[in-house]
Amino acid sequence: MSDQPWPWPAGAATGVGSLPGTDIAEAQRIALGELPLLPHLPELPARGPGAELIGRTAGLLVEFPVELYAARWRVASRSGRDRRRARDLMERDLDQLAAQAEAYAGPVKVQVAGPLTLAAAVELPVGGRLVRDPGAVRDLADSLAEGVREHVAAVARRLPRASVLLQLDEPSLPAVLAGRVPTESGFGTYQPVEPGRARSLLRAVIAAAGVPVVVHCCAPDVPLELIREAGAVGVALDLDLVTDLDPLGEAIDAGLGLLAGAAPTRPAAADNPPTSARVAERVGRLWDRLGFPRRQLAEQVVITPACGLANATGGHTRAVLAACRDAGRRLSEPG
Repeated sequence: MSDQPWPWPAGAATGVGSLPGTDIAEAQRIALGELPLLPHLPELPARGPGAELIGRTAGLLVEFPVELYAARWRVASRSGRDRRRARDLMERDLDQLAAQAEAYAGPVKVQVAGPLTLAAAVELPVGGRLVRDPGAVRDLADSLAEGVREHVAAVARRLPRASVLLQLDEPSLPAVLAGRVPTESGFGTYQPVEPGRARSLLRAVIAAAGVPVVVHCCAPDVPLELIREAGAVGVALDLDLVTDLDPLGEAIDAGLGLLAGAAPTRPAAADNPPTSARVAERVGRLWDRLGFPRRQLAEQVVITPACGLANATGGHTRAVLAACRDAGRRLSEPG
């Protein structure tokens, strides 16, 4: 186990990324209020194209123009209104964050799509996903690396007393590695990306960020060793999708932090919101099965919802984030 200091305080909780609604000021008030130890910059996909994960990240790309075509993002010949809209939304979000958290002095998490997920979503001008063209994927990763560097710097300028934690969202990473990304016809799939190449692409973006990076993957078969070897300080995953504990235990023992998706994002019933006791018990039980001491849990683990909350109601959103926050506090208490 590594002796590295974690880029979050003991007992921290945070959000995965998306929240419901279109009011960024209210969304940031919720994140800052319910997640005081590790707030995140919310994403509001309900605002439309350019506010969702792929468009939001595509707007950060440097010298790699994209556009919307038939409700899908594709490589463009020049930068146009779709990219400008995505960038304008991000600028407004960062300005609002600066207004609400100017004096904040702790870690703050921001999220962008990772290079493999972006390559599996963005299309080439002639059709087909960008992931089919190794040269285009390399260019995309280089552009994303520069865009991430600039984005992190922009956040740091607005919050000079805070420290930035970057989350790379890679929900498509297992499918890219296994050759399960479907072609346009739906009758075939693209060739798998070799793990060493995927690791290199991830490593380039992580290195360019210049801040600690966690990789989020809410899919089965998360490649934990690849993520750790790429230089991430942590992995964020949905505990419901963890079926084999041995790789997770090995990754944690090797020093990988865990953002544990333990709170359900959809209510089982309208009158049955998640409780901090249930969330804490779930994480503690997993930790005990892995065989690590409880004192290590509070430092190495951050409690999160299972995934994004874009489709939740406002009341359920607050209940989930509060349950995560209070579960983190419970798990950090002595004894």
